[in-house]
Amino acid sequence: MKPILLYWRNKRTSLTLGLDAELVVDQVTNPSKVPVILEELGLPYETTWVELDDLKKQPFESINPNGRLPDKEHKLTYTSSPEKYFLQQWSYFQASGQGPYFGQCAWFTLFHPEKLESAQTRYANELKRIVGVLDRTLKGQEWLVGDKSTYADLAFVMWNAQIDSIMKGHDWNIAEYPNFRRWQETMLARDSLKKVMSVLMDKEVQSPGRV
Repeated sequence: MKPILLYWRNKRTSLTLGLDAELVVDQVTNPSKVPVILEELGLPYETTWVELDDLKKQPFESINPNGRLPDKEHKLTYTSSPEKYFLQQWSYFQASGQGPYFGQCAWFTLFHPEKLESAQTRYANELKRIVGVLDRTLKGQEWLVGDKSTYADLAFVMWNAQIDSIMKGHDWNIAEYPNFRRWQETMLARDSLKKVMSVLMDKEVQSPGRV
């Protein structure tokens, strides 16, 4: 099978905090979701590096006007009802809840040029609310839907991995969310996540797949 070509953007940023301290922040949450899924499915792929400014130009804008990086065996999904609808529900929750709120928390905590305490507090609280919803859902169950890891679970994992960086200076204790913590640690222990997390700093990434 011919490798799937991924346009790869995996920049890591160092922020100077003063007193010779630096905070390293991974900015790879969305692009890195794709190789995670491909690793899970055993599909071959290779990457080509894309500079951030180039995403706002042709030919990329003709593919995605917003200027962003764009299962045959049902390994990561369900075709049965109601499971397939629950998967959609959690996918929407990730896209409309986790992604935006975690992103805004990161922006106002780490990158905004002026300190806006009200914005920082608002989005830190929203991050904890999202984690709380997930923690309560995962009480007594291993995965969000059914009895296996699905694309719904894996959609959350990369943003979850950024929480300690995002919540620097905020009131955050992951021990207060034991079900969430167990779920995240279980996902990070999967071979697909180990592989992707190990190559986040690489410009060129490839996998021969298993099919």
